[in-house]
Amino acid sequence: MAGLVSGRSLRPAGGVVCALLVVVLALSIAAAVGLGAVRVPLGSVFEVVARRMGLGGFEGVTLLDDQIVWQLRMPRVLAAAATGAGLGLIGAVLQSLTRNDLADPYLLGVSSGAAVGAVSVIVLGVSVAGLAGNTMLTLAAFAGAVGALVLVVALATGRSGALPPTRTVLAGVAVGEVCSAITALVVIASGQPDAARRVLAWTLGSMSGIRWSSAIFLVAVTVVALLLALGFATALDAFAFGESSARSLGIATERVRWTLLVGTALLTACLVAFTGAIGFVGLVVPHVVRLLCGPLHRTLLPLSALAGAILLVWSDTLARTAISGQELPVGVVTAGVGAPVFALLLRRQAGRS
Repeated sequence: MAGLVSGRSLRPAGGVVCALLVVVLALSIAAAVGLGAVRVPLGSVFEVVARRMGLGGFEGVTLLDDQIVWQLRMPRVLAAAATGAGLGLIGAVLQSLTRNDLADPYLLGVSSGAAVGAVSVIVLGVSVAGLAGNTMLTLAAFAGAVGALVLVVALATGRSGALPPTRTVLAGVAVGEVCSAITALVVIASGQPDAARRVLAWTLGSMSGIRWSSAIFLVAVTVVALLLALGFATALDAFAFGESSARSLGIATERVRWTLLVGTALLTACLVAFTGAIGFVGLVVPHVVRLLCGPLHRTLLPLSALAGAILLVWSDTLARTAISGQELPVGVVTAGVGAPVFALLLRRQAGRS
């Protein structure tokens, strides 16, 4: 069974944990929207949201609170929640599909390909008539991510059309290294003093440029991905016992693997294109959820999404509030939180072996 923890210890019911995480996520979003350089009381946050939802009796909301809560912070916080949910979901799927505890959303070189596309805009100034800078950056990052995915699939696919997980992972590592080398070469050759700083800021992740259109897109894509992934929950449970066992249970292993690998890579491309590469969420969250609620995917997938959303909402909040007048990359915060947690999980496993 994929994951650092196996066995059937006493665990809380998945439905109870899911309901609890939904409440925690809702409260986290409300609290995060109120935090920042200008603090907005929680009551005012609810009043602004209620007024925007068309509920009466909240005419006393000030214009400043409305702009801060609804225009500036709400889309950013929702995008953080959607991105965290997507990363947690992808990590859970890939770790089970490849039976690799270290699998994460960037396993297939998607983030490195996206970085090549982003660098093309940030450093080389590649543009298309009629597209604004941020839109061009997003599209270029997405195109680079999809290009990397196509190359990985082309390298890993055998003559029979099979897509073995080991060869796919190796192809992803190889493509990721090549893309990273191209990114470094472009930055160095550009001769721009601040090129490395701008590229580094993007590759470590940020929610600062998110607006409502981007937030709605990320939420919609993540919700659709979660619903589709739940349709493969039984197949993923079967994969945990090996391909032969999955086939004996009537699972079309090649079709399932192709669908999930391509689907998770495309979702990763969407997330990376808007927010940059944010590490450790997809790696750590599924392990923690398995520890708490077990490996069955009908609970693992939604709980990983919810836990990832909560983690990234608070990571982004800390990134923009920890240092006055300066914003940290979100990836720095998630690494600072995720690395110690992962180390503790490793020690826990080592103590049992």
